Amino acid sequence: MTRFPTARPLAAMLLSTLLLAAATAQAARWSEPEISGLVTHRAIGEISGLAAATHFPGHYWAINDSGSPAQLHLVDGKGSYRGSVDTPGVPNRDWEDLASFRFEGGDYLLIADVGDNGGLRRELQLYVLEQPRELDQPALLAWTIRFTWPDGARDCEAAAVDPVAGEILLVSKKRVPAELFRVPLRPGRDPVVAERLGTLPGIEQPNAQTLMDNPVYGRYRAQVTAADLSPNGRVLAVLNYQSVHFLIRPRGGDWRGVLDQGGKMPHLLMPWLPQAEALAFDPAGTEIVIGSEQLPSPFLRYRLIR
Repeated sequence: MTRFPTARPLAAMLLSTLLLAAATAQAARWSEPEISGLVTHRAIGEISGLAAATHFPGHYWAINDSGSPAQLHLVDGKGSYRGSVDTPGVPNRDWEDLASFRFEGGDYLLIADVGDNGGLRRELQLYVLEQPRELDQPALLAWTIRFTWPDGARDCEAAAVDPVAGEILLVSKKRVPAELFRVPLRPGRDPVVAERLGTLPGIEQPNAQTLMDNPVYGRYRAQVTAADLSPNGRVLAVLNYQSVHFLIRPRGGDWRGVLDQGGKMPHLLMPWLPQAEALAFDPAGTEIVIGSEQLPSPFLRYRLIR
């Protein structure tokens, strides 16, 4: 969790500024960024993860960062708060991402408790919960995956689930270039060691002008804060504080092969957001929504152009 300056207090002023500053999408198949709404409710004041809500069409589940209650929060397509459910047995040590997936006939959410700003955690937890069907019942824990990094602690805020391959994809945050790992979706008796697949190609780092303009926070702009896998399993969307990058694998291909090819990943430039740390595909894979860790903040959307 990296703290950025507080957003402007006047929600209307912020929304107007963002609409004027919206950058042109850089990938031809996606729309320009749209501001769907403004997040203002205190219950979702530090959104660190978003995932499509299977049993609430058009809605998303959200989680907050460390220090917040262990709850899932339901928001609509405009980022408006609709309710919360508890997650008994799933403590929020440092929740950093959320993923929605269907696996072996069930609908699930993955909570990635993988934040580690100080590089002190020896073991991390990935919690799989049954997707809630009602707002008056807690979310039930299905299983827990315990894992370690192969070569020492690192910070991580991005996780996605590939249910067909039976694996979880994780992207490191602070190391340059960012690294892609995977762990099995089904747990073993002992903690598993994450397998390093390679590094993400071509995420631009802050230039000298950016660092001069903002010497305190400029160096964070390229750090990866969220990820999600498209419903067809071929596009890994990776968020940082200034853009959305896409790692695309061919049919029948694997991620390691794509990483080995190098080159720049296609990307979408974003308008300025206070602290963009949450991203999700909609169930059809035709929209991407992005949330922030500050209030008030916009609920950003990209649409796939047919």
